[in-house]
Amino acid sequence: MVEAVLGYLRAREDPSARAGMARVGINTSRALGGTSVPALRSMAKRVGKDHVLALELWATGIHEARLLATMVDDPRAVTEAQMEAWVNDFDSWDLADQCCGNLFDRTPQAHRKAVEWSARREEFVKRAGFALMACLAVHDVSAADEDFEALLATIEREAADRRNLVRKAVNWALRQIGKRNLRLNAAAIRSGERILESSAGRRNWVASDALRELQSERVQERLRSRAGR
Repeated sequence: MVEAVLGYLRAREDPSARAGMARVGINTSRALGGTSVPALRSMAKRVGKDHVLALELWATGIHEARLLATMVDDPRAVTEAQMEAWVNDFDSWDLADQCCGNLFDRTPQAHRKAVEWSARREEFVKRAGFALMACLAVHDVSAADEDFEALLATIEREAADRRNLVRKAVNWALRQIGKRNLRLNAAAIRSGERILESSAGRRNWVASDALRELQSERVQERLRSRAGR
């Protein structure tokens, strides 16, 4: 199966598509180009969940094959050792985000790994920690508010990281937690305000951008409407 998938991906290889990927900051050193994320999702639906195939696809090192691996893997079969191995392989922001949103946020270890990775220094590992928080806020409907309130202290701690890939993920996590419900919205707004207060007069985009959205009438109305159901 893995050879058939690779044959499909290689047949669609497109250098001009790689150039477009590079323009949005995607690492194309291992990319083929020519197969979009929607096309990969369509392929994943045809393939179905296959943990062994996911491991084989990841082992190829090809960017699109690794994206597909995150879509076909079975989260019930994913071990902590696999999560650590894969997160250390992340070499592009889109691979980190897709893996967290397609797979890692469905695993039992997700909340714990998000906190652990957020404290790591490596750029893509730290981004994955906060991307995982953002994806959990959207997908983990059974989690308690307290689970996400606990993450806000971590967000406040790392909000001063000036690396663009990291601060965008920290901002993403803060915004997604704050859009989960009214209680978490209020908690996220307080966190954003504390971030600004601790910035000693320096502009902190992570907080200012998040507060602009979280305090907007559009978000407030949506949360009030949801609470009134």
